[in-house]
Amino acid sequence: MPDKQKTIPDNTAVRVALWRALHVRLDSAPHVLADEVGLQLANPDDDWRQRPDMDPQFSRSFRASIVARARFVEDLVSEQADQGVTQYVILGAGLDTFAQRRPEIAANIRVFEIDQPETQA
Repeated sequence: MPDKQKTIPDNTAVRVALWRALHVRLDSAPHVLADEVGLQLANPDDDWRQRPDMDPQFSRSFRASIVARARFVEDLVSEQADQGVTQYVILGAGLDTFAQRRPEIAANIRVFEIDQPETQA
């Protein structure tokens, strides 16, 4: 009998989504990236901020790296869409929220999110 397919995202996808939300909740404005949509997608337990990997000091450099990389790529996608690029492929998309947060860009290009089957589900 085949195993039931998991329908939960992997730990990495959840962690990145939560770090993006922590950036908005902990780091000083202006925010590099405003993303709490991933928090809704991850749907963590109420005590998610008590997880060891959510510790403000431990996660500071990870949060900075995650949001800086996402902002850089999203600015590049915006610029390239203005130049006629029509597709954006996100490999290892995890719980990416580009299309939800940037509908003015996503409406004019095709966005492909590619990840593990469990995360895609």
